[in-house]
Formats: sequence, C-alpha cells, structure tokens
Amino acid sequence: MPSPRRPDHRGPAVVERRPRLTPAETTQVRGLLAAAERADGTPPVSEQGVLQLTAGAAAQTHLLAVADEQVVGYGSLVPSDDPAGAAALVGELVVAPDARGRGSGRALVEAALAARGPRALRLWMHGDLPAARHLAEDLGLRRVRELLTLHTRLGTLPALPEVPGTRVRAFRPGEDEEAWLAVNARAFASHPEQGSMTLDDVLAREREPWFDPAGLLLVEDTSSGELLASHWTKTTPSPRPEEAGPRGEVYVVAVDPPAQGRGLGHLVTLAGLHHLAGRGVRDVDLYVESDNVRAVATYRRLGFERSGADVLVEAPARGPGS
Repeated sequence: MPSPRRPDHRGPAVVERRPRLTPAETTQVRGLLAAAERADGTPPVSEQGVLQLTAGAAAQTHLLAVADEQVVGYGSLVPSDDPAGAAALVGELVVAPDARGRGSGRALVEAALAARGPRALRLWMHGDLPAARHLAEDLGLRRVRELLTLHTRLGTLPALPEVPGTRVRAFRPGEDEEAWLAVNARAFASHPEQGSMTLDDVLAREREPWFDPAGLLLVEDTSSGELLASHWTKTTPSPRPEEAGPRGEVYVVAVDPPAQGRGLGHLVTLAGLHHLAGRGVRDVDLYVESDNVRAVATYRRLGFERSGADVLVEAPARGPGS
C-alpha cells in the first residue's frame, strides 16, 4: 500500500492500473487533487471524476503513478460513446505539484494510450496549463474541444424581465427530477456529458453537501405547469482565501428547445444570479462550450468574462494493423 507522500521524492514513477481504489488510496488521491487545485488555481478533475472515486463507473480504470512507494499522480479512464456513436476512452490525469517535471505526467499519458486499444483517447487538460499543453503537443494529441470558464463579480443586478405565461419557482426534491431530466436531455441532446445525465446522477448530486433545492430554479408554463427552463446554481466555500463569502457557480442552464427564442435563458440565468446574491455570493463562475455562441453572448450581456478554459485533446482511433 503506497504511503503518504513525502516532499523529497526523486525516484521515477511506475504507473499501476486498478479497476477500483481502496479507501486508503481514495484518501491519498483526494489529498493529491486538493494540493493540485491549490497550486494551479483550478480543479484538476471534473465533479463527475471526484464522484467516481468512490461510486465508480462502468468499466472505469484508475491509474496510479507510484514512486518510492508513494502516489505521485492519478488518472481516471472511462469508456464513452459520443453522439455520433464513435467509441472512445475519456480520461483526466493529474500529477502532485511537488512531483512534477520528473516524467510522471508523460508516464500517465503513455499508460492511457496503452489502455485505449483501438479506440480514440480523449484527455481533459483542466486549466489548459502550459506544462500539460506542451506535453500534449509533444505526444501529437490534437485539440478537439474547448470549455470556457467565465467569471463575474456580482454588483447591482437588473430586475427579472417579465415573460408572459411563465413563473419561476424552486425545485421540489422527489417530485421534479423526471421533468428536469427530460428537459435537460432535450436541451443537451448533442452534449457528450450533460445530455446523458441519469436519475442516479441527479440523486447523487442531491446528496452532496452543496445541494440546495432553493438554488435549482425552474421556469414553468403558468397554465399547464409544463417545465420550460431551469437554472441549477451551486454555492461552495471559496478556495481563494482573499475572497470573502462563498463562491457561486452557474451550474446548469437548460431551455427546452421548443421554448427557445422567448428570452427564457436570460430570465432563468438572471433569476439564479439573484438567488446567489441573496446567499452572500459575490464571485460567480460558469462553464460553457466555446462554440455555443448564443449562450456565450447571453452570459457576456450579464457581465461574465473569460477567466480560463478546459481543453479536450485526442489521440485518434487506431485502424487495423496500426
């Protein structure tokens, strides 16, 4: 069992593959993730990746970079089918801050390449950090997707616009999950992660300490009660000691495609910002696809500006004999 990390590590790393992590390994990996976030200013793996440390995913592979009996790097690989039906292995990799520059990142990427078989390999570079970018370029991985991080500091917010025939209300746990999932699936039909959320995924998030049903705002038709749009906000302690109060996130904004064009995206986004402001939040982040021109324009009108990006790089599928 690898022991807790010591800052004087110098040996080369060996990557070990695991179908699941032991509780002790999970604790060590969580510590590594926290250290990387403090050093880089951005989470090194997605929220789903953190949840999968314990819940797991179908056919998931964990990678542990071990040196001198210490865990110095971590990776998660999960099979995925994109909307076009192409099989791929999608991963997230991170190296402990005090073990960088010694080949552990390259060893993790090479282990991921070896694990992919004939499939494409897609790796997230959270924060698009220079070292990860240079390694991807050196190994011939091409950039295929960019997820922007936008940020705003809340000031005086405009009043909510009136959209005739609609009302805004809070989510009711145990009643609204199925309707929310249906609208979310239609709104993100072509999205490789968000569009595939399941009831289990929603319930898992409802069990998280940050979940607040009052912060999941729904826009519904006043006559039929039909769900038209939603804004799921998220409030967590700020990782930045210089920031007073909690940090907010525009977690998921969804508008049912038949209801688009009525200003519901602006309405529900602004309603969520009002909610966050009422919780004492000043700084708010969100993530949006760089090619989602309509959404980016909506957020910019509300004062959001680019603060970072997560980039997906790919090694293409291998043909017969390659």
